[in-house]
Amino acid sequence: MTSPAPSRRGLSRDARLKHGRDFARLKQSGQRAVNGCLIANWLALPAGSRSRLGVVVSRKVGNAVARSRARRLMRESFRLHQLELREPLDLVLVARPSIAKQDYAGVEKDFLSTLRRAGLLNPA
Repeated sequence: MTSPAPSRRGLSRDARLKHGRDFARLKQSGQRAVNGCLIANWLALPAGSRSRLGVVVSRKVGNAVARSRARRLMRESFRLHQLELREPLDLVLVARPSIAKQDYAGVEKDFLSTLRRAGLLNPA
């Protein structure tokens, strides 16, 4: 007997926030939570929509290599846990300078605790 194929958890281009107006809309009318090395801004979407992610990393985090690494870590945390979200939402993650010292486990822990505290994750 074969096990069922795992559900695909990609993060395609249409699952990313790309326009400045989307980022501004979330900052203006969305909700916000701060925890550890990141800040989360989100806005709920209608049922049946697909969750989207935007990532912001300023120069305060470090050089280009450090900023790219921070983006990758935040995107990977979202990609692996996007199916655990209670409802579809637009989510913007903003890196704080302390993310440069974090490994993946630390970023993932901060990501999950932020979403759990905000009530965005399904109960375990």
